[in-house]
This record gives sequence, C-alpha cells and structure tokens, in this order.
Amino acid sequence: MKIDAQGMYYRDLNLKIREAVAAGTETIELNNVNGQYFIGDGINKPVTITINGVPGNDLGAFMNGATIIVRENAQDNIGNTMNAGKVVIHGHAGDVLGYGMRGGRIHIRKDVGYRVGIHMKSYQDNKPVLIAGGKAGDFFGEYMAGGVLILLGMFTDDPSKAKHGYLFGTGMHGGVIYVRGGVDESRLAKEVGVFDLDDSDRKDLEGYVKEYCRDLKLDADEVFKERFVKIVPRSKRPYGNMYCPMPK
Repeated sequence: MKIDAQGMYYRDLNLKIREAVAAGTETIELNNVNGQYFIGDGINKPVTITINGVPGNDLGAFMNGATIIVRENAQDNIGNTMNAGKVVIHGHAGDVLGYGMRGGRIHIRKDVGYRVGIHMKSYQDNKPVLIAGGKAGDFFGEYMAGGVLILLGMFTDDPSKAKHGYLFGTGMHGGVIYVRGGVDESRLAKEVGVFDLDDSDRKDLEGYVKEYCRDLKLDADEVFKERFVKIVPRSKRPYGNMYCPMPK
C-alpha cells in the first residue's frame, strides 16, 4: 500500500497508517513525508513501513514489533520507550534517540545528536540495541541502565568532527557501550571505565554488527578492521553518595 503524505496533517497521516494496519496491510510505503510526527507510534503488528522523506519527532515511539525504514534523515526522539521491532535510518538522526528503549533495534547509518541512548534499559532476554554508524554528540549513553549502544564513527559527513562529545556515559549504571577505534577518555564521565572485549563481547558484537550491515548494505569485514573497546559503569549506584543512608 502506498500513501502520499504531501502536505498531509500528521494526525490524518497516522490515522491512515493505523487503519491500514488494522485492515491487515503488511507493507506500507509513505511518499513525500516532510516532518510529520508520531509515525509508527504504538504499532504492535509485524508491518513494514518504508518512509521516503524526513519524518518528524517521536518516530516509532512505544512501538512493539513493526519495522520502519527511513530512506533519508530522521529527527529527534526516535524509539521513545520502544518495546520491540526495528527502525533503520539511511541518513542522519537527531537527539534523544532510544529514550527509555526496552527492546528492539535502531540502526542509523550516519551521525547522531545529543543524549543518544538516555535511560535505555533491559529486562531478562529483552535487550535493546542502538547502533550509530557515524559520530555522536554529548551525553552519549546518559543514565543508561541496560541494553547495548554501539558507536562506529565511520559514516560521517564531517570527518574533522570528534567521534563523540563530552560527558560520555554520565550516570550510566547498566548495559554496555561498544566503540570502534577507541574513545577520548578526557571526554568520558567519571562513572564509566574503558575495557577490552572478552570472548562473550566479541560474539555479541559480531551478531549486532552483521545485522546492522545487512540492513544498510554495508561491509561487516570493513567494520571489524578496527578494534573495539567497551565502556561499562564502575558502579550500579553512581550517585549513591548523594542520598541519606538507609536507617539500620
């Protein structure tokens, strides 16, 4: 099914999408998308939505099993509190990606903005994964409680830009971040440390990166030509000393 979103109000567009999903449509192609909000929010069926254009904020929020493919760039708040499914972005993406994300995959080919992966979490086997192929702004992995962030630093339109911003991992108390080619430790938050990968890390990372490369038609062997490091929290309660002790 094809929908021409040219000049369409975001509520009208999302109503058409929901009606199509409810009717059993399995593939939807949206053309001429230009900033419409909330596309794919709350969809809990295995439909594939392909977006030609630039969607607005909160793409795929609360999503629970759908696949969204964006052929161009995307904006902020992608995958907010997402439970399951996948978002694949062939260009850049903005700030606050994967906020509170609890499952599924977000694959971004190029650069991302600030506060990516903030409050990501996982529960038992439900582990969210967000991969950025380019570079990232400040507060990458802020208050991260679980899941996986991967930063490749490869596919960027600004080669002179630093791979990542300041306060990397601020408040992080769970999960893991993998970075290709190492990090600038002067830009890391004090709550996190840098470590070499073990065999379990290598196995997990290989699976995540190969899936990412399949989605974006990239060469996984090229990605693995550089070593990776992992960043994990030094404590599960990084701000524990700021609170009054529990009474005995």
